[in-house]
Amino acid sequence: MPPETSQAGVSRRRYLGLAAAGLASPLLQACGGGSSGPSWSAVPTEPEAEPESVRWCRDAIRTALGRSDSQTAAVSVALLAGDRVVWREAFGFANRQRNLLATPDTRFNVASISKVVTALAVMILRDRGQLTLDQPLAELLPAFRMRSEGYTRITVRHLISHASGVPGNNYRNGGNPVPYPDYAQETMAAIAQSRLKHEPGDMAMYCNDGFTLVEPLVKQLSGLAFPAFVEREIFAPLGMSHTGYALAPAAEGSFAQAHRNGQALPQELPANYASGGVVSTPTDLMKLARLLLDEGAYEGRRIVSADGVREMGRDQRAHTRVIPDPASSLWRWGLGWDSVQQPALEAAGVRAWSKGGAYEFYGTQLFVLPEARLAMLITGSGLDYDPTALAEGLMVRVAAERGARRAAPLASAVPAPVSPAPERAALEGVYANFSAPLQVRAAADGSLTLQRWESPWVVVQTLRARSDGYWWAEGQSSICYRFQTVGGHRYLSQRTLASHSLYWAEEPIGEWLPPLDTPLPAAWQARLGSRWQRVNDLKDSLPGFKPWIWDIGELAELPGYVLLDNGQVVRVIDDDQAGMTVQIPVIVGRDLMELNMVRSDGKEELHAGGMIFQRIPV
Repeated sequence: MPPETSQAGVSRRRYLGLAAAGLASPLLQACGGGSSGPSWSAVPTEPEAEPESVRWCRDAIRTALGRSDSQTAAVSVALLAGDRVVWREAFGFANRQRNLLATPDTRFNVASISKVVTALAVMILRDRGQLTLDQPLAELLPAFRMRSEGYTRITVRHLISHASGVPGNNYRNGGNPVPYPDYAQETMAAIAQSRLKHEPGDMAMYCNDGFTLVEPLVKQLSGLAFPAFVEREIFAPLGMSHTGYALAPAAEGSFAQAHRNGQALPQELPANYASGGVVSTPTDLMKLARLLLDEGAYEGRRIVSADGVREMGRDQRAHTRVIPDPASSLWRWGLGWDSVQQPALEAAGVRAWSKGGAYEFYGTQLFVLPEARLAMLITGSGLDYDPTALAEGLMVRVAAERGARRAAPLASAVPAPVSPAPERAALEGVYANFSAPLQVRAAADGSLTLQRWESPWVVVQTLRARSDGYWWAEGQSSICYRFQTVGGHRYLSQRTLASHSLYWAEEPIGEWLPPLDTPLPAAWQARLGSRWQRVNDLKDSLPGFKPWIWDIGELAELPGYVLLDNGQVVRVIDDDQAGMTVQIPVIVGRDLMELNMVRSDGKEELHAGGMIFQRIPV
């Protein structure tokens, strides 16, 4: 599950200075309107003003939108060089049914790009002496509570670097048909009933709720609601008139509506302002990029300190205690950033900061190259157009046009096999994560079989040991696995050759769970096979909304644990509680659930975070 999908269960940047005259020429604005007709509303003054990088990206976007199975109706992109937007263009439809074309001023949900804005808000308060990054949140926000005593050790830095240890994401009322200003307070109340999933600072795993907690913190320190503070301190000074939070529905045609099977869907208003609520355009967000390139100043006005911007761009993994092989990890967290060294641009010798966002039907990538004074943002009303590959492909080409070395695709030769096969008994077992268990089994021929639970088990790969220490997927040269023990945790990690073949991306995908000596208690055995429907989200009562239904089960291969909705494996605490089991850095340890069975009006309810489920017939 990419960051911000709203169902439980299951991206990076830098460089030289301005040089080539071609890209610095005024490419002006453009708006594409589907698959036919010219997409430029203004023609460059000279043919060579449009570089190969732009032509490549435009063609790639059109190809993606033109696929027969594409659910993405619109894509918009902007490219900044120095202090000028040198290319901005929109493709497709804001509303396909009404034949409303997307333009460069069409707004999109940019999801987790919001986290960069939130980190900037924190740094502004730091500049004013109202907080320090390593100050405990509980000192600044006395109302903050959790069931684990360690919550008092959560710092402001932990919140905006994914290292707080709070469970992950409040799924109740995160996206709604109407504005919903109470989401942050409801999230804090839900967290108060939750335990830590790891000790603060032990590791970093993607965590929306850490950023959401910045909302009540900002209000406590400034007296302003979070959207009002950000508007006053960031959006208004930067002149970002097309940017804000979804405090009211957008006027028809001004917002890129999501589509399913060609049908436009009603606008959904994200209420998770600090973690994923910004609505904007690529061109407007290039003003934010200029602020970052100029180290906190915009057109002569100081918005945030240069040290604040630099701290956001520092690798925050130095502040965590459990790091899964930092040499190969794709995620090099900054403050608000997914990565402070985007690997595709690193292959070109260029440093870049990056942030990705995915919300329901929207996917976005932001790259900022501080030394190069370059930036770009691409966003679309869908997730299937692959914004990461497009962003990487564009910026690697832009960097090469400006004198960086041309990144060469990596060779992908499978190493020699190991004979005899290494001992495999210790590798077998179930590896859990936030979305679906994995199982590793040893085969008689020396291989390993990797399976994923899809009720029943489905074979994913056959793996064979190779001389580089990895287990390679049989018949493939772009995916392999290894087993690691880090900080007392046994992880299965996956290594894949990324788009453009410019780098290998590696991250843990599951943690081994030990078998239990005791069976499930009778109270939980009685719940096996039961079904539960969520009843307290604004969308739950909407006509046509597919209800959230969870099943409670048990894996035969892992007796004694509870299997929640064929996804998360939780450990029984007592007859009415089950808690989190895994501590996995990076992504697949996110959004973990605790279950609490509560009696209400003589009936049992399932409470998970802020959500309430009632039992329904099977």
